[in-house]
Amino acid sequence: MSVSYPQRQRELEKLIEKLGLPDSVSVRWDLLELALTHPSASSEENYEQLEFMGDAVVRLAASEFLLERYPTARVGEMAKIRSVLVSDRILAQIAASYGLERYLLLSPSAAGDRSGQQSRLADAFEALLAVLYLSTHTLELVRPWLDSHFQQLAEDIRKDPALRNYKDALQEWTQLHYKVLPEYRVREIHPLSRRPHRFKAEVWLQGERKGEGSGRSKKAAQQAAAKVAFLSLCSESAIP
Repeated sequence: MSVSYPQRQRELEKLIEKLGLPDSVSVRWDLLELALTHPSASSEENYEQLEFMGDAVVRLAASEFLLERYPTARVGEMAKIRSVLVSDRILAQIAASYGLERYLLLSPSAAGDRSGQQSRLADAFEALLAVLYLSTHTLELVRPWLDSHFQQLAEDIRKDPALRNYKDALQEWTQLHYKVLPEYRVREIHPLSRRPHRFKAEVWLQGERKGEGSGRSKKAAQQAAAKVAFLSLCSESAIP
């Protein structure tokens, strides 16, 4: 696959410029075109294989960053921070900051599906990282601009008592104090809706409801409920 036309080439060059990379950088433009092609636009030539590669690239970049930034941190803590840094939510957030959506080639029906925006942004972003890695077979085109995002996010995550994963934090807390696991009850309150509160979740512990929350997905609703429960239980345990 090659860059389709001169205007598209200029668009791709603009994207590379947004990343803060020099004009002289050697990028595989044909691969970049592929990385920004959604499967709905082409069933044969799209970003899926590059996204697979990019998943490993972003994990490697995050791992290098964390080892350098927090050399004395425990491996378990770094693993938890990395899991947040490479999550679809964070990757889509970074991608959106560069306006990646406007460079993505996709069908009109896919473009109208706002519920799939986070997933396709995260996938395309990973594919982009794969292209930058394959252009040099190093992280020299990745870390100079990605580290700045990781730095702020990692600092914010470390300040969070649950490291942004309230389900895991709540499970560890309940096992430590009660030797049981929390129970989640989820129901769909806005079927077939794109609302941010499509699902509602409750978390129960030993027959008592400890928190509730809502979200666009079941997982998001559970995290919201777990956050309420975790912060409440931690507050209660801190009371003398």
